[in-house]
Amino acid sequence: MTTTNTAPALLAGMAALARSVDGGDPDAEPVVLAERADVLVVRVGDVVVKAHRPDMDEAVLRDRLVLASHPGLRGVVLPPVRWGDADGWVARVEDRLVTAWPWGEPVHPEGPVPWEEAGRLLAALHSVLLSGLSEPVTAVPRCGAPARLARTVRELDRVDSSSAVTEIRRAHATLPSWVRAPDAADWRDHEGGPAGLVLAHGDWHLGQLVRRRDPHAAREGSGDGWLLIDTDDLGLGAPSWDLGRVAAWHAAGLLPSEVWERFLGAYRRAGGPAVPAVGDPWPAVDVAARVYVVQSAAVGVLRAGREGRGLDEVDQALVDTCRRIADLHASR
Repeated sequence: MTTTNTAPALLAGMAALARSVDGGDPDAEPVVLAERADVLVVRVGDVVVKAHRPDMDEAVLRDRLVLASHPGLRGVVLPPVRWGDADGWVARVEDRLVTAWPWGEPVHPEGPVPWEEAGRLLAALHSVLLSGLSEPVTAVPRCGAPARLARTVRELDRVDSSSAVTEIRRAHATLPSWVRAPDAADWRDHEGGPAGLVLAHGDWHLGQLVRRRDPHAAREGSGDGWLLIDTDDLGLGAPSWDLGRVAAWHAAGLLPSEVWERFLGAYRRAGGPAVPAVGDPWPAVDVAARVYVVQSAAVGVLRAGREGRGLDEVDQALVDTCRRIADLHASR
């Protein structure tokens, strides 16, 4: 068992759950894949179990699991593992909601990065016809990207002020009101924009790609079984949310232009609706990019504070981009 700061009872309960599902290895030791203050992800053999954040709404989580398992998303999204009866999507372990998933090989940090495949998968997700998703889909939640930003900003409000926090707040103030108030009743009138509302991942980055070497798992033409994972924010929203983090890193100088073009070009060639087929993509992704600059900078500042260190190079680049965003909007 790997070393973790998590309560031993939670880790042991998650391991027992993983061993109980179909294909679970009764002798496999748990390996912690990700551990944050609000989330724990553990692998046991070929099963991955996730303890979701404590405030996760169980009904909304179940709706997202139904979506992820729907045949209409096959070859695009990794489906969850169901156990027991037909309602066996979610378990409770130490009062945490826990789900189970097949193991998939993540993007290797030193290997080739499948930017084109990522673009094609996101275009395929955004092109799913919601009207064509028959039962058992009964509800499509709102994409969780705006709510994720709001949670991060609330956490930032609880830390001492600093020059970095000031710049993040200045950039946050440039965002439209419907982004800063994610519970606004009229969000549908604003969020979709020209592209309309689609099925969006809501928290996409390279860590949300895995490869399943299963010829039946991959969408025809998708290539070697790459799939999207982590459906905690899956739902109805603007397709630009899923391009926003990549655009943010490009704007901050953390992602080379040629990589951005590879990703964007593949998305466009696959018919992705977030941006025009030709021409300047930035008007379509500007709000989402600013959201992810603000959120990523805030996460970096919060992490540095928890670890008792200064900002690293990436954190500082994002804070500097917040300053440029705020200065640009102040000059208009």
